[in-house]
Amino acid sequence: MAFPRGLCTVSRLARRGINGYRRLPSSDHRLPALIQTHFAGSPMTVLGCKDIYSWCLPSSYSIRHQIHHQTAVEVEQLDPFSLVADELSVLANKLRSMVIAEVPKLASAAEYFFKLGVEGKRFRPTVLLLMASALHMPLPEPSDGSVGDAVSLELRTRQQCIAEITEMIHVASLLHDDVLDDADTRRGIGSLNFIMGNKLAVLAGDFLLSRACVALASLKNTEVVSLLATVVEHLVTGETMQMTSSSDQHCSMEYYMQKTYYKTASLISNSCKAIAILAGQTTEVAMLAYEYGRNLGLAFQLIDDVLDFTGTSASLGKGSLSDIRHGIVTAPMLFAMEEFPQLRTVVDRGFDDPANVDLALEYLGRSRGIQRARELAKKHAELAATAIDSLPESDDEDVRKSRRALVDLTHIVITRNK
Repeated sequence: MAFPRGLCTVSRLARRGINGYRRLPSSDHRLPALIQTHFAGSPMTVLGCKDIYSWCLPSSYSIRHQIHHQTAVEVEQLDPFSLVADELSVLANKLRSMVIAEVPKLASAAEYFFKLGVEGKRFRPTVLLLMASALHMPLPEPSDGSVGDAVSLELRTRQQCIAEITEMIHVASLLHDDVLDDADTRRGIGSLNFIMGNKLAVLAGDFLLSRACVALASLKNTEVVSLLATVVEHLVTGETMQMTSSSDQHCSMEYYMQKTYYKTASLISNSCKAIAILAGQTTEVAMLAYEYGRNLGLAFQLIDDVLDFTGTSASLGKGSLSDIRHGIVTAPMLFAMEEFPQLRTVVDRGFDDPANVDLALEYLGRSRGIQRARELAKKHAELAATAIDSLPESDDEDVRKSRRALVDLTHIVITRNK
C-alpha cells in the first residue's frame, strides 16, 4: 500500500523562533504554531520498517497550518519514513545477520519476525534514526576535514546500533508476551509459539535479548548500558503488574498508566535518551528526547487499546478484543467505569463468561470511553510534539526536516487504524 503523502513540511522558513517556528505563549501548551492541530480532548494529564506504509493518515484527516510570518512559503510533501528508508533497509539486513544462531531450530525461531515481509512497521528504529538526525549538531571544524567526517560517521553507526538493539528487545518482548497470552497470531501470521511451541519461543526471545546485550556492550558507554538494561527490567515489571494486580489496581487509571509506561513507553523513551547521550548532548536535551519518546509511547499504547475494541483481526494482525478476553482492563474500559460505576461489578466478575464480555461492551458502547482514550492519546502526542519544539534552535535544513518528521509521527500514531 502506498503511503499517502499528506504530511507537510515548509521548505522556506522565516529565521526566527525555536526550530525556525515562532513559539506559542508559555500558557498555551498546544503543538508548535507552525503546524497546529486543534485537539478536542480534555486537559487532563496522566503522569507516569518495510511494512511501514500501512501507517497512513485517513483522507479525512487534515492538519491546519498557521504561518506566523508574512513571507510566502512553499509547502513540500514529506513522508517521515522516507527520510530514513535507506538506513532502515541496511538495518533490516544487519538485524538478520545479528540473529543467526548455531542451532538451526533456534536460528529459524530467532529470525522469524526479521524475515522479509514480516518485519513489522519498524516504527521504533524509524523514531530513533530521526531523533539522531534531529539532534545532529555541527562538529568543530578539524584541521583535516576527513577527520570530522569519520567522527560523524562513527557516531551515526553507534546510533544505528541503538536502533538495532531496541528492535531486538522489542521483538523479544513480543515473543515472550505471545507465550504468556497464549496468542496464536502476530503481524498477520501464526505467532512463533503457535508454530514452534512455547519452549522454543521463550528461548528465541532469550536469544534475542542476549544478542542485544552483546551489541550494547560493544558501545562501551555505561550510562547507555544502564538505560537499556533498565528497559528490560521495566518490561518484566510491567508484565508482572498486569498479571498480578489486585481488584483495586485492576481498575486504577494511575496503575494502568504506570504499567503502560513500563511495557511500552520505557523502551522508546530511554532509547531516545540513549541517542542523545551518544551524541554528547546536554542533560536538558537528553531529557527532551526522553519526554518525546515517553509521550509518544503512551499515545501509541492508548491507541492500541482503542483499536483492540474498534479494529478487526485482519487489520490488527492479531485477534480483536484480545485484552478484555484475557481479563486486561485498559483505558477505554476504565473511562467507561467512571461513567457507569456498576461496570466495576462486571469487571470484578472476570470475563471467562462471554455474557460478561457482552455486558461490558454494552456499557462501553454507551459511554465516552473510546473517545476519552483517544483524547488522552492526543494529549500525549501534543506533549511529544512540544518536546521537539523545545529543542535548541538549528539552521540546518536536515535537522529541521527530521524534527518536523518526528512531530508528524505523533499524528500518524493517533490517527492510525491498525
